[in-house]
Parts: sequence; structure tokens; C-alpha cells
Amino acid sequence: MSVIVKIQDLVKYYYAGDNIVKAIDHTDLEIERGKFTAIVGRSGSGKSTLLHMLGGLDRPDSGKVFIDGKDIFKLKENELAVFRRKKIGFIFQDYNLIPSLNVWENIVLPIGLDERKVESQEIEAILNHIGLDDKKESMPNTLSGGQKQRVAIARALASSPAIILADEPTGNLDSKTELEVINLLKNCVKTYHQTLVMITHDETIAQMADIIIVIEDGKVVKKI
Repeated sequence: MSVIVKIQDLVKYYYAGDNIVKAIDHTDLEIERGKFTAIVGRSGSGKSTLLHMLGGLDRPDSGKVFIDGKDIFKLKENELAVFRRKKIGFIFQDYNLIPSLNVWENIVLPIGLDERKVESQEIEAILNHIGLDDKKESMPNTLSGGQKQRVAIARALASSPAIILADEPTGNLDSKTELEVINLLKNCVKTYHQTLVMITHDETIAQMADIIIVIEDGKVVKKI
């Protein structure tokens, strides 16, 4: 088994008045490379906090997160930002597309920020794969929710990251579009040999994953 993510004794507490919220409570976890892993748990269980830690979007109080062998929280802020752009693809529930950029420009934006060359043929292949090759000059406000999420998937894939992190990526979609997007994402991950870690509250989606991780009260309680 090749491990792409390793978490050691991770801790993140928040203070709500006089109360301590143990969002992540001394958690250990390993995530396998090339797999679709679903993280499930009730609201407030800590799953979103965990995903933010994996993506380096929030720092822990203590503990370590290794991605592709790199201890990410030993990096300075600017180094971590570069690491994120190169190694981690993000897909969010609200798409996070730039309204003033067309589909193509939204997809290649992270590559440009990293001052890397845009491989046009690769982007075209991804667009074709997700069924948006006729929409590359379209603006986000002309797209349906499902199409916007496809653009977000293409943007995450375009940088050839080591891992893709998805936070309830189908939360704003109807059930039919939701299943289409998840099947597409699974297919893309397999085609491009990616690792996908997804937070979901949807049991149907979780059952489509290779591995299910259950979180309760900031701890990993089960790995199926």
C-alpha cells in the first residue's frame, strides 16, 4: 500500500465562550494513493476541519500532516501556498469560479499563478472528458450548477495535483446531477491516476468510494 497522506496526533481546538470545541482530537490517519476516500460524519463531527488541515488551509494546534512525504506545516506561509497550488486540487460546494473569467481561463488560472506553462492539449483533453469542450469561452453565469462543478473538477485536475480534496462538492446540485458529477469525478480520478478525498453527508455517495472514513467528535472511529 502506498500512502499519500499521513496524519499524526493531529489536534485542533476552538473556544466558544467558556467551552472548548475539540474539532480534531488527537487523530491519526493514513490515506492510500490512487483511491477514492469518503470522509463521513454528523454535522460538527470535525470532518470539514480535517479536510482544511489536509489542504493546509488551516493550521493545527499540534500534530503533523504529511502529503507526498512532505511535512506541510513545517513550510512557511509562502512555501505552503506554492505547495498547495502544485500538489493539491480543491473542489468546493460553491464552485469558487471567477465570474469575470471564462471557462478556459478559470481552469488554467492556478497554472498561471504558478508561472507554469499551460499544456493546451491536456486541458482540451480534460474538457472533452468532462463534456465541456464546447463551453470553453462561456462565462460562469451562463452555466448550470452541474456545468460549474464540472469546471471546478477540470480546474482541480489541470494542475496534475498529487491529491484532490472535495468538500461536499455536490451539495448545491439536484440528485440526478449529483450522481452524474460523482460518476464523472470517479472516472476522472481513475483516468488521470489521482487520489480523491471527499467529505459527504450522503450515504449513496459514500458507498461509491473505495474507502470510507467515519469521524465522530474529532476522532477517526472507523475505516471501512
